[in-house]
Amino acid sequence: MSKVVRLESRRKAQPVSEGSFAKLVAFSMLASFVVGAGASYFLMGENAVPAQASVPKERSVSIIRGDQQTATAIATYNYCAGSVRVNCVVDGDTIWSNGVKIRVADIDAPEIGTPRCASERSLGDRATRRLLELVNAGPFEMQSWPGRDEDKYGRKLRVLIRDGRSLGDILVSEGLARTWMGRRQPWC
Repeated sequence: MSKVVRLESRRKAQPVSEGSFAKLVAFSMLASFVVGAGASYFLMGENAVPAQASVPKERSVSIIRGDQQTATAIATYNYCAGSVRVNCVVDGDTIWSNGVKIRVADIDAPEIGTPRCASERSLGDRATRRLLELVNAGPFEMQSWPGRDEDKYGRKLRVLIRDGRSLGDILVSEGLARTWMGRRQPWC
């Protein structure tokens, strides 16, 4: 025979009022923020991002498609990380803009994903940082590459233009990329 034991609390349950529930939620949110910020500080040390940097700056991007229609969007670009990519820089000649993968069509930049030597990786890192600076420096347009809309990997081929100058040309002039000549050339 089994015996059922029933435990009862000696204190009577107090109903939770709406005011105390709201305070509990607010306190929980504040505590979560403090724990997250503290963990960030201790884990990242001097590399922690200051609080004011978390507020994105607005950037206007005009996208000119093959049909020459223009769309304007507000965007801030970061380094690509993880599987969700909306507005980010992959490397010195590839970005994601509004969820579309874009190949900067007028240049070839060193690889960072599969570099053939340390100098290619180093130059690729510098090109990636510089492209991130350039796309965040202000509004730019994306113009279709003449005669071809996509590359063999499905990336849209676009030339990034600000104030009449190609952002790719800026990378080339700074020694961080080469003018695209129809195929990749070795960097090592």
